[in-house]
Amino acid sequence: MTDPSSAQPAPPGCPAHTDAVRLAGLEYQQTPSQLYRAMRREHGAVAPVLLDGDIPAWLVLSYSEVTYVTSHDELFARDSRRWNQWENIPADWPLLPYVGYQPSVLFTEGDEHRRRAGVITQALEGVDQFEVARNCQLIADRLIADFAGSGQAELMTGYAHALPMRAVVQMCGMPTSGEDTQQLVEDLRISLDAAEGDDPVAAYGRVGERLRQLVKDKRESPGPDITSRMLLDPAGLTDEEIVQDLISVIAAAQQPTANWICNTLRLLLTDERFAVNVSGGRLSVGEALNEALWLDTPTQNFIGRWAVRDTQLGGRQIRAGDCLVLGLAAANTDPQIWPGAHVGAENAAHLSFSNGEHRCPYPAPLLADVMARTAVETLLERLPDLVLSVEPGTLTWRPSIWMRGLTALPVQFTPMVQ
Repeated sequence: MTDPSSAQPAPPGCPAHTDAVRLAGLEYQQTPSQLYRAMRREHGAVAPVLLDGDIPAWLVLSYSEVTYVTSHDELFARDSRRWNQWENIPADWPLLPYVGYQPSVLFTEGDEHRRRAGVITQALEGVDQFEVARNCQLIADRLIADFAGSGQAELMTGYAHALPMRAVVQMCGMPTSGEDTQQLVEDLRISLDAAEGDDPVAAYGRVGERLRQLVKDKRESPGPDITSRMLLDPAGLTDEEIVQDLISVIAAAQQPTANWICNTLRLLLTDERFAVNVSGGRLSVGEALNEALWLDTPTQNFIGRWAVRDTQLGGRQIRAGDCLVLGLAAANTDPQIWPGAHVGAENAAHLSFSNGEHRCPYPAPLLADVMARTAVETLLERLPDLVLSVEPGTLTWRPSIWMRGLTALPVQFTPMVQ
């Protein structure tokens, strides 16, 4: 589990025990569920871990403990300024864009969080789900038309990522194509899931600048979109507050939904339980979408919560200011809730959209489901003999501890005559 030669002595009140597990390595690429099982055996419901740069934290592994943490904001709060490790965090730390305090709904608490989340909820409730489904189907048809005549495609980049990107920016009032939009999505990817050589801090800065321009444009000329509804809300958010909350909305919608689409397609194309009903199988698609959230949830881990005071959790002594990483994937596959390792596809009590006051605001999960379901069903209807063009065992996952997504999903099918 841990390289003994790299173990660090634990400062007082710090989770960096000598048996702390680094959240990195090849195990996260292919078999994170096995890693989580091993961590549960060794550490129980709450494990000491090391983030980038050997920064100590706790990983909450069990369903009941994740539910407890997310339901008790008075003990485990979202304002990261509480962290007792800030003196050890370098200015270029890779996780800084999503841990460093921002004037965003993500870091607000109490009445201020309810105010900010209420603005997002009202803006999202103004989205017509039937219109989103129609738009997603049109986007899907255009994307499929680009590769349908070739008889082969790489669905991760050519379809699964492109569809929610175009749908989400359209909902926010941006053009669905163009260099600015493409750069925004790429910078969001880098911020969320940086690859070697990427600069997530710089990418996050570019995201902010592009959305500041969008907010400025919409204040001058509002339209029927999420950004305009946030600007016109009587809560009176500042432009910068809206920029930060738009970052949260777009980031939460685009990449996780893209991975949800691709993870579901992988399940449909590799699991014999679905194979007989893949072609246009509406019920099968719905079951696969839900099962993918249980077994390969797009957001594996979420950072995080910070302890308000000294407390106990899962038999661990948590000190005030300690960071807790929510192990959503580990919680979803907790053997305590799935005896015999059987996942019931009809059960929707997963934690993929988190839990408690800081869960994804309604109706965001419904909109994500509309995008994902339309993407999968349209593809299978247009290309009914779709199959993988490689052996299932050769598919590889991105080396991320945060997001669960394939590096590529190559497929083949009978070419369509244009």
